[in-house]
Amino acid sequence: MAAVGSAIGLGNVWRFPYICYANGGGAFLLPFFIALFTAGIPLLILEFTIGHWSQKPPPAAFKEMNEKWEWTGWWASCIPFLVSIYYVVIMAWCFAYMIYAINLRWGTNTESFFLHTFLRVTEGPLEFGGMSIPVILGLIAIWTMIFLVLYKGVERIGKVVLLTVPLPTILLLILTIRGMTLPGAIDGISYYLTPDFSALKNVNVWLAAYAQVFFSIGVAQGIMITYASYLKKTSDINNNAIITALADAGTSFFAGFTVFSVIGYLAASQGVGIDQLGIAGPFLVFVTYPTAISLLPAAAAIFGILFYIALLTFGIDSAFSMIEPLTAGINHRFKITKEKITAILCFVGFVLSLFFTAGNGLYLLQLMDHFVANFGLVAVGLVECILIGWFGPLHGLKNYANKTSEVHIGNWWLVLIKFIIPSVLILLLALSIIENIIHPYMDYPWFVLILVGVIPLVTIILLSILVMKRSQKEIV
Repeated sequence: MAAVGSAIGLGNVWRFPYICYANGGGAFLLPFFIALFTAGIPLLILEFTIGHWSQKPPPAAFKEMNEKWEWTGWWASCIPFLVSIYYVVIMAWCFAYMIYAINLRWGTNTESFFLHTFLRVTEGPLEFGGMSIPVILGLIAIWTMIFLVLYKGVERIGKVVLLTVPLPTILLLILTIRGMTLPGAIDGISYYLTPDFSALKNVNVWLAAYAQVFFSIGVAQGIMITYASYLKKTSDINNNAIITALADAGTSFFAGFTVFSVIGYLAASQGVGIDQLGIAGPFLVFVTYPTAISLLPAAAAIFGILFYIALLTFGIDSAFSMIEPLTAGINHRFKITKEKITAILCFVGFVLSLFFTAGNGLYLLQLMDHFVANFGLVAVGLVECILIGWFGPLHGLKNYANKTSEVHIGNWWLVLIKFIIPSVLILLLALSIIENIIHPYMDYPWFVLILVGVIPLVTIILLSILVMKRSQKEIV
């Protein structure tokens, strides 16, 4: 359940519906599920097997396979911590909007409220502006919650996910039922799912499907290795991987009904086309959706509160799972108590999150997310597949997974890990590099891209190697 909670996050609600619509609507489901079964589930099986076999966090698990690979485990553990720094900022926005929903404080001009009143956005990434007090208060609340969940260890996580995994799904169901009863909801759903099969001829649609699966289910972040290390020796590895992946995919697909039923209602209420509304990223959740909530004929405040509670409970499982690999790795390697290292990392995370509360915070957040998603995660997944597939105990891991599972994997799994998945990731990485060279992200100056996007990724690689070198010296 912790793995399911980690995989299902804010991106399921605001990213998948838009990606689906923009890449062929209902036709996108074909490449999406092909990507799920040829990349998502095989990678989950690999990471679950590594964690279950080693019973150790990522750095120690990779070291168990090869002394020189420990840095890869530290690298994989640092990536989600880097993501958490800005992911918690978005959760802080949700926390504030949950309170604002009580009296619909965002008013009628939701875009102006979000950008100018709430975030106080400046003209560009180089203009800092003032810090948003509501966001800072939200950060304090969210980072405190993460600490309270993690500092007692895996037992506390197990208890928390019993509530935070089913609750947002129930709330999403309630919101969907309410949305489907609104005028224009069917038009919104039709807009979301109408298939454009000609899109399947476009290679970018297939790459978008693989990218969505890869980023959504939480692989290449050390999270699934860490959680699998806590499983009992009799746990069914392959079934756990299949259940986790299908739960994530199903939630993403279902969230599209929640989102587009309300977007259809909003378009009908304002007499505009659906394509004229913001249906991607933060603007969907903090501009388009609040506008629709305000127009509801009854119980608008309740609907709004439920929506942001659902987002918070979706997000909290993903947020604390991003910290757990690094805390587990440091605890195991340096014998620092779980309470102490959790407190240190949460404090460091809070301080770094403050950089995103200034007027240029939205620009910095989007920029860092772009580089982590398009380069950081892809690179980790690629290295993981190459090391284990070509130089590691891949056959042994396959036999180990089958030994504890009802559903057995065959040689097709070896082919996917060694050839298919690396090929897709190399293509994704190459196209991302070419695209960013030809068209720099948002036309920002190069030094801004390097400072906010490239340097953090390079830094965690160097830190990973330095930690490994220190470990080797201590052993000698």
